[in-house]
Amino acid sequence: MSSCVKPSQKRGKEPIVLLHGFDSSCLEWRYTLPLLEDAGFETWAVDILGWGFSDLEMLPPSNVAAKREHLFQLWRLYIQRPMVLVGPSLGAAVAIDFAANHPEEVSMLVLIDASVYAEGTGTMTKLPRAFAYAGVSVLKSIPLRFYVNTLAFNKVSFGSALDSANVGRLHCLLPWWEDTTVDFMVSGGYDVSGQIKQIKQKSLIIWGEDDRIISSTNALRLQKDLQNSVLHQIPECGHIPHVEKPKSAAESILEFLQGDHS
Repeated sequence: MSSCVKPSQKRGKEPIVLLHGFDSSCLEWRYTLPLLEDAGFETWAVDILGWGFSDLEMLPPSNVAAKREHLFQLWRLYIQRPMVLVGPSLGAAVAIDFAANHPEEVSMLVLIDASVYAEGTGTMTKLPRAFAYAGVSVLKSIPLRFYVNTLAFNKVSFGSALDSANVGRLHCLLPWWEDTTVDFMVSGGYDVSGQIKQIKQKSLIIWGEDDRIISSTNALRLQKDLQNSVLHQIPECGHIPHVEKPKSAAESILEFLQGDHS
């Protein structure tokens, strides 16, 4: 069922495994992944089960436990070494949940504009499924995707915003997308606030200083809650640094990893 961008070759260094945000795909890393590979790191961009371009014709469960198990099996079959797990936005919650449950498989964490203090999917769990399907279907809307991108970026041209809206919407055209997204929403979603202080891995927190979706005050809170973390804020950058400022995001990750190795 897995879909991902595989590295061009396996290398001796710890592999970097890039996740993505809510209802997104591995294409979220289209600008940053090549920079990490060019620096000599084995780099994967993985679609989280239920999102991206996974083959979900059999409609498997897409709740938190299923997403965690799927990522573990992908790690067990293909990666097979402690990895640097990178999670932006809700992907940061996926990363924390996985690291808390599989600590031996994660050597370090990179959390980008992390959505880790939300208490799951809230009232969506109580909605009748018909209403849930109606709410989820709105995410297919190009105008909505375009509007969200204007909020997510600090400064972006019309062409770039439209490109991001189109790329971000591609996976929504798959026939099983609505079913798996509704399954995740009504299952309760991620609530990892109680797991943050369990994380022992060295962690890098990257935050866009001009994030209008999740306040940068959460970056300071997360740095305080994580036992072994450093914070790098990117100036003049919004909610998705690895798309808006890929060079700065890649440099932050590489400096963090190379500093740890030295």
